[in-house]
Amino acid sequence: MLISMTGYGQAFVEKEKFKINVEMKSINHRFSEITIRMPRQFLFLEDKLKKQVSKYVQRGKVDVFLTVEGEGLVQRSLQVDWNLLHEFSLMHKEAQKKLGVNQELSLEKLILLPDIVTVLEKENQSETIASEIITMTDKAAMELLDMRQKEGLSLANDLKQRLDKLNSLSSDIRKQAPKVVEAYHSRLLKRVDEFLEGKIEIDEGRMLTEVAIFADKANIDEELTRLNSHVEQFIAIIEFPNESPVGRKLDFLVQEMNREVNTIGSKSNDIHINKQVVELKAELEKIKEQVQNIE
Repeated sequence: MLISMTGYGQAFVEKEKFKINVEMKSINHRFSEITIRMPRQFLFLEDKLKKQVSKYVQRGKVDVFLTVEGEGLVQRSLQVDWNLLHEFSLMHKEAQKKLGVNQELSLEKLILLPDIVTVLEKENQSETIASEIITMTDKAAMELLDMRQKEGLSLANDLKQRLDKLNSLSSDIRKQAPKVVEAYHSRLLKRVDEFLEGKIEIDEGRMLTEVAIFADKANIDEELTRLNSHVEQFIAIIEFPNESPVGRKLDFLVQEMNREVNTIGSKSNDIHINKQVVELKAELEKIKEQVQNIE
């Protein structure tokens, strides 16, 4: 089964004290690249999550977005600066003596003075939350793979249709090729006859030699045979991909097919074949675009 490099997957879970959402999307890329955006306190899971996603993705750029919300993420505590509190208390008593004022300063007011009490927050690396993150990442990756496989099936069907057209065009060129030599022979006879105006007898042996030389230069049998072979290999990979990824192999075959078609075009001296070559190139360009999406 062909697998596309584009897809999307998501998994969500909500518990009593937290909720987790994992989203991932993938696009075309020459290699495998996985980027994870996640809360800082769970960065210790990054390598593990990347390895998990890589089980489902052999090639492509994958962006993973992980959000975690809830009460269980942060542990809060209070820190009192007792020395500073003591200094404030002494300063208050000193001020009372100097000003002759007898006004008590309550403990509540002392605690609320600046920098006396600090609220500390410690990020909680809960094993329960970490376990759920791993589970949700796995589910999202499975959904991503499912979409990539469905997209791959559509790509395979489209490619088969285009490959059928390639076979049809190359078959038409193969039928036309012998006619090119015959047409050259007829044109050559006509031109020589017009030039000599019937005054000198045409050397048929020399004429046949010229036609043979032309036929050899214009021969495209090998190119057509190789082109058909590449198409057969391409179809075999699409129908029975025995290894993954196969995108690079298919891309190589497209390059080889282009090479053969270009050679056919350069050897051709026939309008009909030239038109078919243009059609072949157009189809190969579309195939190349589609192959860029295959893992």
